[in-house]
Amino acid sequence: MIEKFKREWLSNPGTNIMAGIVVALALIPEAIAFSIIAGVDPMVGLYASFLIAVIISFAGGRPAMISGATGAIALLVVPLVSEYGVEYLLTATILMGVIQILLGVLKVGKLMKFIPNSVMIGFVNALAIMIFMSQIEHIFGISFDTYIYVIITLLILYILPRFLKKIPAPLIALVVLTSAYLMTGSDLRTVGDLGSIDRSLPSFLIPDVPFNWETLQIILPYSISMAIVGLVESLLTARIVDNATDTYSSKNRESRGQGIANFITGFFGGMGGCAMIGQSVINVKSGATTRLSTFTAGIFLMFLIIVLGNWVVQIPMPILAGIMVMVSIGTFDWGSFRYLQKAPRTDAFVMLITVIIVLFTSNLAIGVIAGVLFSAIFFATKISKVDIHFESLKNVNILRFEGQIFFASIDTMIAQIEFKKYDKPVQLDFSQSHLWDDSAVDAIDTIVRKFEEKGNTVYVSRLNADSRKIVKELSQLNEQHLTQ
Repeated sequence: MIEKFKREWLSNPGTNIMAGIVVALALIPEAIAFSIIAGVDPMVGLYASFLIAVIISFAGGRPAMISGATGAIALLVVPLVSEYGVEYLLTATILMGVIQILLGVLKVGKLMKFIPNSVMIGFVNALAIMIFMSQIEHIFGISFDTYIYVIITLLILYILPRFLKKIPAPLIALVVLTSAYLMTGSDLRTVGDLGSIDRSLPSFLIPDVPFNWETLQIILPYSISMAIVGLVESLLTARIVDNATDTYSSKNRESRGQGIANFITGFFGGMGGCAMIGQSVINVKSGATTRLSTFTAGIFLMFLIIVLGNWVVQIPMPILAGIMVMVSIGTFDWGSFRYLQKAPRTDAFVMLITVIIVLFTSNLAIGVIAGVLFSAIFFATKISKVDIHFESLKNVNILRFEGQIFFASIDTMIAQIEFKKYDKPVQLDFSQSHLWDDSAVDAIDTIVRKFEEKGNTVYVSRLNADSRKIVKELSQLNEQHLTQ
């Protein structure tokens, strides 16, 4: 236990603290922007990012991953806030947390193994594109000075890490270029242009809503959507950080941790949130490996708000936009262009459809779910081919089945069989096949019945143990039909 604590909290503390500071600076404009999207006061998003980051650093299953207020959750709650107000949003966030905790207890993390690589590539690429597109409004059509600051930021982030690795390049860009802006008064938009910052700590509150069945009916659909979208994004982000750091994380613990964080956040005036891929990438690329970086990001965010609030609002947006553009470039899987050429067509299609749906809906969870569904359909189609070979021996006619027999393969399987009167008994040989579901069992019953209607004696033979078990449980055949 002590060794685990040292590994997850005390390993290379200086680098992790510096990384957390950089992430905290990147959290501010995002949290304010997502608050504006949701239609709530900027402090609702800032409090959420502070609370979720701090809580998840203890309760989460993935060290060095950053969680906070996110755009995907903000988009989901727009109708709720506009029609019922922020108090209902806070109540929905609390219920969201409860649902996520329950899903974590039910080990929803195991579902991650059903997400194919093609969907993961599509998810990452769509996310990179969305990060880039979200910065366009902060770069183009503002002023010539904005372009200059963005270009200089990108040059610092690209060149500096080659010579200086101990101090994160984004932090240097923020300090140097913000100082230059304050001295020169360049024509730039700042963080303060997105919204005002109230320099105060969050306080405990119980949402002012009637706790009755009607309220539950209003918030439940939103809470379920927020919980599922939040977990999909969080678990996929956890896998990306796993790959980037060559480490393993507990997806079920992460699910419970996200629920705990959202549950508590709702009682302190914060909106719902989840893992943030952009900030997590910044954190990891800044050298973070432990929970200390996530904790520092949350604590330093609140320090910035309360102590340095007057300075934070003067940070130029082109600097933060440049940092996020570099994050999007680093996040995009540039090898996916080669993947499109060499991968099976179905896998390439799944990758593209995941990207397209995410960009069209601005919802990562919908894109991922669609990608998984298409993958499942293609996989089912690919393995649904069953071959039947006919062999006539001295005392029996054998139909040998080869392939996976389930709901998608039974029609083409039955179509291959010629049902007629044979001069010898018919043996159905399943030694090279497997029965998977009740549709497969029903198909076998149908084949036997059709042969018997023609006056044949039919035997079902050489079923493997699992197939024999499901036949005995679900089939209408009697023991005389079954042979070894």
